[in-house]
Amino acid sequence: MILHQTIIAFIVAILVSSSTKSDAQCNQTCGTSQTNQNRVSYPFGFSNGCPIPLKCSDNGDISISQFQVRNVTTDTILINLPANCSRPTAEIEPLFGPNYALSSSNTLMLQNCTSPIEGCLIPTSMVEKRLGLGSCGITSDNFTCYSADFMTFQNLSKNDCKFLFTSITVDSSNDSDKSTAVPLQFQVAELEWWLEGRCNCSPLADCTAVKPPNGGSGFRCRCKEGFEGNGFLGGGGGCRKVPHCSASNYLSGQCGGKAKVVVLIGGIIVGALLMAALAFVCYFIRRRSSSIRSQMSARRFRCEAAGSSNVPFYPYKEIAKATNSFSEKQRLGTGAYGTVYAGKLHNNEWVAIKKIRHRDTNGVEQVMNEIKLLSSVSHPNLVRLLGCCIENGEQILVYEFMPHGTLSQHLQRERGTGLPWTVRLTIASETAHAIAYLHSAMNPPIYHRDIKSSNILLDHNFNSKVADFGLSRLGMTEDSHISTAPQGTPGYLDPQYHQNFHLSDKSDVYSFGVVLVEIITALKVVDFSRPHTEVNLAALAIDRIGKGHVDEIIDPFLEPHTDAWTLSSVHKVAELAFRCLAFHSDVRPSMMEVADELEQIRLSGWAPMEDNICTTSSVASSCSSPYNGSEKSLGGVSVKKARRLIVPQLTSLEEVKDISPVSVQEHWPSEQSSPSTNSLLRNVVQ
Repeated sequence: MILHQTIIAFIVAILVSSSTKSDAQCNQTCGTSQTNQNRVSYPFGFSNGCPIPLKCSDNGDISISQFQVRNVTTDTILINLPANCSRPTAEIEPLFGPNYALSSSNTLMLQNCTSPIEGCLIPTSMVEKRLGLGSCGITSDNFTCYSADFMTFQNLSKNDCKFLFTSITVDSSNDSDKSTAVPLQFQVAELEWWLEGRCNCSPLADCTAVKPPNGGSGFRCRCKEGFEGNGFLGGGGGCRKVPHCSASNYLSGQCGGKAKVVVLIGGIIVGALLMAALAFVCYFIRRRSSSIRSQMSARRFRCEAAGSSNVPFYPYKEIAKATNSFSEKQRLGTGAYGTVYAGKLHNNEWVAIKKIRHRDTNGVEQVMNEIKLLSSVSHPNLVRLLGCCIENGEQILVYEFMPHGTLSQHLQRERGTGLPWTVRLTIASETAHAIAYLHSAMNPPIYHRDIKSSNILLDHNFNSKVADFGLSRLGMTEDSHISTAPQGTPGYLDPQYHQNFHLSDKSDVYSFGVVLVEIITALKVVDFSRPHTEVNLAALAIDRIGKGHVDEIIDPFLEPHTDAWTLSSVHKVAELAFRCLAFHSDVRPSMMEVADELEQIRLSGWAPMEDNICTTSSVASSCSSPYNGSEKSLGGVSVKKARRLIVPQLTSLEEVKDISPVSVQEHWPSEQSSPSTNSLLRNVVQ
């Protein structure tokens, strides 16, 4: 390695030595006195030893042929090309040299061309007014424009144009600022330059390969960032590191312009680092105090959890083992408040494990709230809390596992092909009884605040289980409502609750009314693909039910017209939903009334085994049973025996795992559709 560095240093020294000799052969200064001197960088110069020679006058003016040079950059040469009515086109032939040519930024304005050229987009009136060429007799017939990626004089001559007025050039110096309009420069021509041959640049420079219009190959060099010079080997001198300038040298005026900028930038960076360090200290102190508060809440959480005999406390190691260290393969879904995983605890039964997302310092309070509520209730249609864990900074809840997912998934055909009406009606009745239990049997009553189809779980037998009590609140027995900030899910939220912050049992009634409409229609609660006035399902249902057009929104899967009882019961449930969705909460029925009415509708479908006798007249269909059964004829009388619908069950929890309860998608199908849950346990996630 040391030998290689020595060889490279030796070669560079030779090249620098040779370049010094070459520099002596190329005069790069123009002008006879200090006041009018101009200097150009290699490879430009004013003697025969310069790769790209330029002309120099005594007063310091630089030119190519008779055209004055305005500026020389790392890749272009700008020259003046003043407007002239009688300039022959051949006059610009010197601008096409072996090391430069007109670039694609130019548009030449020509007159009296014998060969047709594509039309010019510049109006002749603008040319006359802007360039003062009114006396040239410019018309649309004899005026045209010419441009090309890389011009050659031969291609320009093919058009056989008599006169060249001038050139309009796009100012390429503005390319770095794409947010502003690119200005045009009139009476200016831009030349692109190169050195012939292949790259011969310093190792500290970047090489740009150029393909000249006359064929062959060319290149340009530019020093890398942090180095200065022209980058060319040979006579160029290569690149050298920008010298360091201390603050003392800067203050004493010994630094050049670049060094001053570097020192200034360095000062800004130091100041920014100090500000960042101060911000970090403030953040650390705040985070530390937050952590202390969280730890205190965690200790209180453990005490309360341990004091509740029916809420076991699981060690974090056991939870991690059950979920295979929260493996992505065992993830059921992700929601606003956390992620749910499938897992097996010591009893080898599947459970749903919700890992709460840390959103704020009140996260522990929300977990404690759900534990308190779930540990205080006992109903067959409420999800059971099996345990909890708060350790290693995590807040985790363990629930019973629901293999058939959520009601929302089945209504949206994300699981299965659809639910029969009898199953939907049973789910509605069981859910209503669970909510009525929270409102009436508990003292003080519990308001769920987030009733929706994705919070209704289905077990092995499609029995309903209401879940997710994270937003639930205890009501006040002496008041009809409590005031709280609106929370919940769009489409299900009580309009009065949203407007007045008045939370009551009737808020849950409204949300359940939306669920009833979902059960009837299987439509999304919020769907922007529907007409503007029907985006909200509640508004759509109120309109159709109020007009007596319920049939227009019934889920076709139910086939209500093939069974009179089904059609009648669907209409009754729709009327009940209509009352639940009343704007004024005092008009809505109580949850107990809703549960009783749904149970009556459900039981009306059960006819006696031998007493459901109807004539074969046109009204016979009104006595048909909603359930599959055997039918026989006794002396012209039709008899149908009712039979309960058999719901297919899974044989084991291992079979649940085999159907991949964790392979569900949790993203919305569309940004313009309501949040339909796609995980098996979306209702636990929120």
